[in-house]
Amino acid sequence: MKLRCAVLDDFQSVATTVADWSPVADDVDVVSFPEHFATEDGLAAALADFDIVVTLRERVPFPASLFARLPRLKLLVASGMRNSVIDHAAAEQHGVTVCGTASSSTPPVELTWALLLGLARGIVPEATALRLGGPWQSTVGADLHGRRLGLLGLGKIGSRVAQVGLAFGMEVVAWSQNLTKERTDEVGTGLAASKEELLETSDFVSVHLALSDRTRGLLGAAELGLMRPTSYLINTSRAAIVDQDALLAALHGGTIAGAGVDVFDVEPLPEDHPMRSAPRLLATPHLGYVSRSNYATYYGHAVEDIQAFLAGSPVRRLG
Repeated sequence: MKLRCAVLDDFQSVATTVADWSPVADDVDVVSFPEHFATEDGLAAALADFDIVVTLRERVPFPASLFARLPRLKLLVASGMRNSVIDHAAAEQHGVTVCGTASSSTPPVELTWALLLGLARGIVPEATALRLGGPWQSTVGADLHGRRLGLLGLGKIGSRVAQVGLAFGMEVVAWSQNLTKERTDEVGTGLAASKEELLETSDFVSVHLALSDRTRGLLGAAELGLMRPTSYLINTSRAAIVDQDALLAALHGGTIAGAGVDVFDVEPLPEDHPMRSAPRLLATPHLGYVSRSNYATYYGHAVEDIQAFLAGSPVRRLG
C-alpha cells in the first residue's frame, strides 16, 4: 500500500509541477492542499490519514498537541533549514523524522527592492490612477541616489540588499547587536553607532534580522518615533520584530512616509485585519520566498528527503 503525502499551503497549486515527483510515484500518493488550515482541529482532521507532510516555511505550527493527534505521521518536511514553529522534541517523541530543504536568499532580496522602489516612486497609486482614469501624476517620487539606507541586520540577505543600495549610489549603513566594523568593511557599508542613530538618520530603513527573544519588538513606538516623517520602513523579515500596533499608529499618524511590508502577525491575513486598510502601506502576502526557482528547490528537495527516508537514510534532518 502506498504512503500518503500531504503538501500544505500550495496556494498557487504548483507544488507537483515545479519539481519532478516521479522518483517517489510508485511508493507515495501526493495530495496538494491549496487552502490554509487556520485551526489545529481543521489541520488534524485533514492530515489524519497521511504518513508524510510537506509544510511551507513557518506558516503552520506543529506543536506537541498536533503531533499527538497524527499517529500515522512519520515524516515532516519543512522548506528551509530552520523552523521555529515545529516542536522538535515532540516530533522525536512521536517517532516523526523532520527534514528540511535548501532555500535561496535571492527572492527576499529582490522583493525588498520591489517594495522599496514601489514606495519611493508611488508605483501602485500611479499605476492604479492611470488604469482607472485618475490624475496624470499625483505623487512626487523620493530619490534613492545620495540618500541613506539603514539596514537592521547585515547577514546573507542584508548584505545583498546593501550591494544593491550601493549600486544605486546610496549611502548604506547597518546595525545589529553583534555587528562589527570588520563585517561592515567587508560588505562596504558604514556601521551605525546605534540603532537609534540609524533610525534617526536613514531615509529608508530595511529589516533583515532573524526573530529571537532579542529582536522581538525591536522596533516599537519609541523607535518608530525616531524616524523622519519623510522616511520609509521595509520589513520582509518577520512581523514580530516590529510592533504592529505601533506601526499602524505611525502609518495613520503620518509620522513616517510609508512602509513596505511582506510579513504579518497572522498569516494569511484575515479580511478585516487593519493592515489591509492602513494608509501609506505597500503590502504583499508574504511573497519573499515565492519564486519559481525557490519553489523548485523546496519541492525538489522534498522529493529527495522522501526518497532518502524511504531508503532508511534521512537527509537534511532538523531538530
